[in-house]
Amino acid sequence: MENYFCPGLPRERILEISSIGLAHMGDAVFELLVRAWLCAHGGATGRGMHRAAVSLVCAESQAEKAEKILPLLTEEERAVFRRGRNAQVHTIPHHASRAQYGGATALEALLGWLYLRGETERINELFCAMMEEEERHAG
Repeated sequence: MENYFCPGLPRERILEISSIGLAHMGDAVFELLVRAWLCAHGGATGRGMHRAAVSLVCAESQAEKAEKILPLLTEEERAVFRRGRNAQVHTIPHHASRAQYGGATALEALLGWLYLRGETERINELFCAMMEEEERHAG
């Protein structure tokens, strides 16, 4: 593989990655998308941008956004989502419920899976659907 911005790993290789590994990748993908979204919508700089990013990437917000896109997922994407939600996570942040953290982990696993497959257009489509409400408030 030569392009880490769009890896396009083979299916067999992605199947070898644990749900937690996919979520680790997806966490970074979601953070990058949120930061790009905040830059594109202006208004937040420095500390304000950091606070805005934290509020969007927290488990509660991610779980809420995951619920919005569930009806849009293909069967294969739903399977990855379920696999992420069922991952054995041992530490849950104090401010999130187990269900919220499971939803956030599921979303991150899905985004990591799509990213490693090289499906950036699909990631963007789902991200835009997740951010529709914020678009109305920002816009």
